[in-house]
Order: sequence, then C-alpha cells, then structure tokens
Amino acid sequence: MYTILKKEALNEFTVRMTVSAPMAAHRARAGQFVILRADARGERIPLTVAGYDREAGTVDVIFQIVGGATMSLASKREGEAVEDFAGPLGVPTRTDGLKKVAVIGGGVGCAIALPVVRELRAQGADVLSVIGFRTKGLVILEEEFRALSDRCVLVTDDASLGEKGNVCAPLSRILAAGEQFDEVFAAGPLPMMKAVAETTRPYAVKTVASMNPIMIDGTGMCGCCRVTVGGERKFACVDGPEFDAHLIDFDEAMLRLRTYAPFEARARERHCNLFRMRSEEES
Repeated sequence: MYTILKKEALNEFTVRMTVSAPMAAHRARAGQFVILRADARGERIPLTVAGYDREAGTVDVIFQIVGGATMSLASKREGEAVEDFAGPLGVPTRTDGLKKVAVIGGGVGCAIALPVVRELRAQGADVLSVIGFRTKGLVILEEEFRALSDRCVLVTDDASLGEKGNVCAPLSRILAAGEQFDEVFAAGPLPMMKAVAETTRPYAVKTVASMNPIMIDGTGMCGCCRVTVGGERKFACVDGPEFDAHLIDFDEAMLRLRTYAPFEARARERHCNLFRMRSEEES
C-alpha cells in the first residue's frame, strides 16, 4: 500500500503529496521520477521526485491538475492510497564537481528544479535560482528556493510578484554582466527551456534541460518519450530525463507533445464532475 500521508495545495492547480514508499525513498536521487496510478483503472502518471526522506520512507511528488488522470489523483485524500508507485526511474542529476550553477525553473517545473538546488547546496555549490510564473496566484515553492539558494530571482509575466518578464530576462542580464557558471540547469515548459538554451548559447555555458515528454512504461520499451538530441534518438525515461539543451530538437519535442491534446481534453471533461464532487466534500 502506498499511503498518502500528507496532501497540500500549493496553489489552485498544484498539489504536493507525501507518499509512503520505502523502497523508492531508499534509492531516490534528484532528477529522477516515479510512475504511479491513482487507482486500478487509472493512467500511468510520470512525476518527478520532488523530495524524499530515507529514514521515514517517504517520497514527495508535486503535480499540476491538467487532465483526467491528475484530477483522479488530486481527488485522493490523506490516508488513502495510490494503486502503484514505481521508481525511482531515470538518470539522477549529475552535480559532481559543480561549484557555481544557475538553476532556472518555470511553473510546475520548479518541482523538478528544487531537488537539484537542494543537492547542489548539500555539496557546497553556489546556486543562483531564477523562478518564473505567469502570475502571483501560480507561484509555488518560493520560500524553499529562497532558503536554499545563495540568490533567488522571482519573475512573473504580469509583474504581480517579483520582476516583470520571463526567466530569460534576469539570466541574460547576469550573463551579459560577465558572471560565469559551471552549468545552467533548466526545468519547465518546453518553450521556456528552448529560450534558456538560446540565451546561454552565445556564452558557451553548458546548459542542461530536464525533458518531460509523453511517457508510458518508463523503461524505454514504448518509445513514446523519444527525443532527438544532437541528431540521435534518445529515450527520456532511460537516457534522461536530462540532456544537453544546446543539442535538443525542441521544435520536434513540442510537436510531439501536442499529439494527444484532444484525447487529454476529453479525458479531463470526463473526470470534471468526479473531481468537483470530491473537492466540495473536502471543503
């Protein structure tokens, strides 16, 4: 049984859950992910390991409510259990030898970026965090980023909190001022990560992007998570999810991600009534 020990709404659309999963917690590292199912008939949902406690045997996952599967998961209460919880999967973030890193997080991608910041600080690295959101109401994990980072810049598209603009504006300003980094790490929407890669390219700064393509089995067999990196086919679930951002074909990745949008919309509609009923009961 993978019991939900804690459930917390980070904003209107984003939920953090702490799940009892001792085997996964024992091996989890920053950058890895798990695949879970809310119930026996549910879809497989890949979610980043947002945190873990080896002693307590727990893993934190953070997800945005965007479709039917995440609506079903969000309807779960504390004390209930998820059907499956497989992982950790994927290659852990490579942080050895890094002394100064800029970590860029966009939206729910901040759930991917935060464990990387945590691991970098644990090994003594200097960390600049730049986190961006569309508006104040969508901000998540700000306190955690500020507590763990040497410097933290928050931006919103509408200037409702922090600086106005996107994450590339402060990053570009800092790089143009001559500040150097061993690496830039980006996690967030594909257009954002593409923009980060183009921002760092003129400075020849090593840049890593955490990819979030469509994924089913998590073992490289289905092929759904394939991405093109440096002209070669890679599978995000076993070769990644992190790759050299300057070599990723982001345009192809964005096209593939839109393939199942109509199916996701129909699934979301089917789950809306159930989700509303459970939410009303909890309130």
